[in-house]
Amino acid sequence: MSDNELNSTIENLINQEGLPSSYGDTVEQTILPLARRILELRQGLGRPVIIGIHGAQGTGKSTLTLFLKEILSRHHGTPTASFSIDDIYLTRAERQRLAGLVHPLFITRGVPGTHDVSLGQKVIDQLLAAEPGEKTAIPAFDKARDDRAPRDLWPVFEGPAEVILVEGWCLGAAPESEEALARPVNRLEAEEDAYATWRSYVNDCLKDSYRAFFDRLDCLVMLKAPSMECVLEWRTLQEHKLAARHAGAPKEGGGDGSAPSLRIMSDEEVARFIMHYQRVTEHCLREMPDRADVLIPVGPDHSLEAPRFRGAPVSS
Repeated sequence: MSDNELNSTIENLINQEGLPSSYGDTVEQTILPLARRILELRQGLGRPVIIGIHGAQGTGKSTLTLFLKEILSRHHGTPTASFSIDDIYLTRAERQRLAGLVHPLFITRGVPGTHDVSLGQKVIDQLLAAEPGEKTAIPAFDKARDDRAPRDLWPVFEGPAEVILVEGWCLGAAPESEEALARPVNRLEAEEDAYATWRSYVNDCLKDSYRAFFDRLDCLVMLKAPSMECVLEWRTLQEHKLAARHAGAPKEGGGDGSAPSLRIMSDEEVARFIMHYQRVTEHCLREMPDRADVLIPVGPDHSLEAPRFRGAPVSS
């Protein structure tokens, strides 16, 4: 396709996502070079590739993934599927059972242990093995209602994928040492996980099922947030936008303990929510930049720098 057609796609996506026109510069300096790198890796390996996109909440990983998917699919003839690790959260009922069996904090989605990793593995297997015309249902999670979306609402990908983009806040995260686990990082851990039961289970998941999932990645891209303080600010903004989109919708469920019809958090609730993520996020900010295949620093204003590539692309 021509440059004009590519520019038209980019402009349409910017308008669709409500992004400033200046995001076109981000596409030019950050996204297009990354797309070229992915194509080089695909060609060098001579097989479909799985690309992991890691980024703390609010870093723009979903937007990056969308642009990559459209550019690779539409303008490079490379069928590209994508899903978020958020899409494979356990259902609310499953998290309630986990909270009862292991620790009450597991009712809150987010940390390793609250995802159906086997479902993610199955989706990847189906995308890679699909025959032309065969359809793969991609899981979807409804964050506003804090539960997995009904299967008939899941998006569908047709045929085999040559590139699979998997994005998520904890994607590629490594476990911590036992010594690190012993020290609470915030009030939530100190007061509600005094014996480190919750965070130890999270860490064990990173050593086991999540590691097997992350080991499938051919390339790990890290969108590096400037600080945990920025993550809290960005996540609060996300919740404000969610509330605006669902203005007027009922916000409380029944009094029988059933899932609320709509779950919008106050700023104070967001601050507590983020405490669940703090340990893994801060550990990733410390150690992942040195091992990520692609590092993209993110500014406090959400701006993305040019990608920094580690090593040379694989050659055939």
